[in-house]
Amino acid sequence: MMKSKEIGLNKTSAWRSIDRKATDKLAAEYMSLIKDAKTEREFVEAATVVAQAGGYRIADALSAKTLPKGGKLLFINRGKNAVIVRLGKRPLGEGANIIAAHVDAPRIDVKQNPLFESTGLGLFQTHYYGGIKKYQWVTIPLALHGVIYDKAGKKLQLRIGEEDNDPVFNISDILPHLGQAQGEKKLTEGVSGEALDAIVGHVPTDDKNDKTPIRSNILKMLAKQLNVEERAFAASELELVPAMKPREVGFDRGLILAYGHDDRICGYTALRGLLDQKKEPERTQVVFLVDKEEIGSEGDTGMQSEFLELVIERLILETGEKTTARQVFWSSMALSADVGAGMDPNYLDVFEPTNAATVGNGIVITKFTGSRGKSSAHDASAETLHKVLGLLDEAKVPWQVAEMGKVDVGGGGTVAKFLSKRGIETLDAGPALLSMHAPQELASKADLYACYLAYKTFLEKAR
Repeated sequence: MMKSKEIGLNKTSAWRSIDRKATDKLAAEYMSLIKDAKTEREFVEAATVVAQAGGYRIADALSAKTLPKGGKLLFINRGKNAVIVRLGKRPLGEGANIIAAHVDAPRIDVKQNPLFESTGLGLFQTHYYGGIKKYQWVTIPLALHGVIYDKAGKKLQLRIGEEDNDPVFNISDILPHLGQAQGEKKLTEGVSGEALDAIVGHVPTDDKNDKTPIRSNILKMLAKQLNVEERAFAASELELVPAMKPREVGFDRGLILAYGHDDRICGYTALRGLLDQKKEPERTQVVFLVDKEEIGSEGDTGMQSEFLELVIERLILETGEKTTARQVFWSSMALSADVGAGMDPNYLDVFEPTNAATVGNGIVITKFTGSRGKSSAHDASAETLHKVLGLLDEAKVPWQVAEMGKVDVGGGGTVAKFLSKRGIETLDAGPALLSMHAPQELASKADLYACYLAYKTFLEKAR
């Protein structure tokens, strides 16, 4: 274990240089938004409202109709990811400044045939989503969010467990008195994936001949309250998320405890950085909010989809330029806006302090991702680092450089490799977190504001 005096070597607190009043204002706005935006769908919906209030108008990437005038455009893909564009003075062929952030987060998904009864309880079968420590998700209050269709074919967007008078859901754990066998297992094996079944009911029907009276009662309630029958689960998309509100942490209120900082803290600050541009930009500015990063950026709403190509091609069609999406990408720059691992005072042995991020020391610039020998990495060039760090210095944005942890301990990835595969000059940049991927993560208000400043500067000035 390293000595405490070695921690924070060559570090400067962002609190000493930021506007604290502006930081508190931004933090309050951010906390208000993520309180209600706990799924990728909900975040895209909230971002749409914020963007429209800033003058952005919804456009259709598939239509040949003339795009809305004004150069502020919002393209939405299947409700789960969005491309927000501010057209610049220069031709698209000269490139765009792009910030990409994912808006999905680790959670517990409900299976398609979920409802069963056991030991006097009604439960949902589940399947966890993303890289989680399964033991962290037991015994906490959970809310049910998502989409299901009723008997009439109407799409319902559920959000149960967030209001004070709502019921919540819960995954139980074995009591310590009977947990000897569990305690002897590896931490990763103490709670299995199949043991993450959520309790959703307890009261039976009055029918004494019903062999599953609790299950039957739940189905009756769903039919009465939502007009939903059991077969509707097969076509549903339901997610269990922490039923807890963002809270300020510490006597000084300098930290935010919340679900989904990874990576909605970057999505929100990137969006704000775009909306707060004062004048028409030289280069086109893009904020790309994507889904499925936590499971490899797969699917038609992830970074590996071609929705960004579709949008760029639509913009080229509108402007009449003789260029291609591929040429636009090769002339563009991007920030992969994603969180990093902050040095945790309780687990210092997994960090190498001179190349580790410290919470509260500004945006974290990460040259490379991947694990161990940079496997599955994106590795930015010296030229890219020089450009971006020069912009941040010029704008007096507090920053630090870091990697995930000690070389052979672990690692991680972001959407950067999928941006750079398109030929886009890309660099990872985002805030440091504590308790990443836990139901409640910790972020510094100072880092939140530093990210906002960095993203705003990059969109305006990167070339």
